[in-house]
Amino acid sequence: MEKMLEAQWLAGHLQDRSIRGIAIETAALIRSGILEIGMHLPAVRDLAQELGVSPATVSAAWGLLRRQKVIAGRGRNGVWVCGDTLSPRPARFEKIGNFGKHIIADLTTSSPDPLLLPALREAMIHGISAENLNSYQREGIANSLLHAVKPDWPYDAAAFMATDGGFDAINLTLQTLILQGSVVAIEDPTATRLLDILDNLSAQVIAVKCDEFGPLPDALQLALNKNPAAFIYQPRTHSHCGHSVSPQRLEEMANILSQHGQTLIIEDDGIGQLSHAAPISLGGHFPDRTVHVRSYSKAYGPDLRLAVVSSSQDLLKQIKSFRHFGAGWSSRILQHALAYLINDESTQQSIAHARKVYAQRRKSLADALLMRGVNVPERDGLCMWITVPSEQFALVTLAARGIAVLPGERGSNSPGQSIRVSTCQLKPEYVDIVADAIVLAMG
Repeated sequence: MEKMLEAQWLAGHLQDRSIRGIAIETAALIRSGILEIGMHLPAVRDLAQELGVSPATVSAAWGLLRRQKVIAGRGRNGVWVCGDTLSPRPARFEKIGNFGKHIIADLTTSSPDPLLLPALREAMIHGISAENLNSYQREGIANSLLHAVKPDWPYDAAAFMATDGGFDAINLTLQTLILQGSVVAIEDPTATRLLDILDNLSAQVIAVKCDEFGPLPDALQLALNKNPAAFIYQPRTHSHCGHSVSPQRLEEMANILSQHGQTLIIEDDGIGQLSHAAPISLGGHFPDRTVHVRSYSKAYGPDLRLAVVSSSQDLLKQIKSFRHFGAGWSSRILQHALAYLINDESTQQSIAHARKVYAQRRKSLADALLMRGVNVPERDGLCMWITVPSEQFALVTLAARGIAVLPGERGSNSPGQSIRVSTCQLKPEYVDIVADAIVLAMG
């Protein structure tokens, strides 16, 4: 039988009658185990009467706990305790499939091949000569990095900022500029961690379907008709599908977005210089409401942990101010090191070589699949998105043959029948094995 908590008892254990106080003290009772998982909390009106506060106060407190994923439910079904861990977490990203111990080809992550990353020794030595080293001055971006990134930036931006990676930049942007529970339009599929960030904001996500040229105009129009606070998309080399937004599609998107002047535009250039496509942005059309993020992790190394963000002076000022709650600025040593690598000819040759190798690895699997009657579009990137009759059957079939891939539901809010196969570290000797297994997975 379900345990129902008495309103009088709970009210007696809550001293602070503010919204935050009710939430914090109830959370403490849950964390200590006094309120057990599965226990139903009193009706909002009953508890409000016992506390001497309005029902809206209790509802708001429950809303805070609901966003922390420790209580669930509402309305006639009531509210109950569903967890005892208060810290939010990226559930999609942390969710690990049980593929077993016999995996010979882990194709779940699109991490760069360490052997194709540029050498960092000289860059790091150069990094310690950065200006203002060890200063607590919270500058947005080091001058050396600003001068290095500007020449191939896709538009003439008013302001720039360095962050600790691309997802850090997008998380900061959303945390600063988007209210909890806001409507947000985003490509479908999209990066797993973007969906985690939106989940943490309790965002109401509207999926925008794409084709080989980017977000579909009709789908974007339908999404914008719901007045989203933000629209998030990947302008070049989509992390799952490998397409890049064409200049013609960009103009179509600009025409649609011009009719919705309140929607923030967030661009995630996650692959950066590993893309074969030229940089592209809506920033030239909408400089006052575009936030363009370029990550340098995949091309230059994840331990540099750097991205550069551009936007208007006003928007970046807000993001920088919010960032002062935490680190405040990115390491000048790492920024100076990245600037060195961007300007270093041998490093650029190394990145050009890496682009060719990644393209060949993707093509080798695509060719092997084509020989077996499966046509995967010839696109860019570090992975491929493949439609299958059943995700679960595909995962089990591949895992039984020692191959792990990412289920499509991890990158979509409208799960279908897809898998994402990373090709960036696919060894030549496994290409035919993987191709054979994928064919079997397709029934």
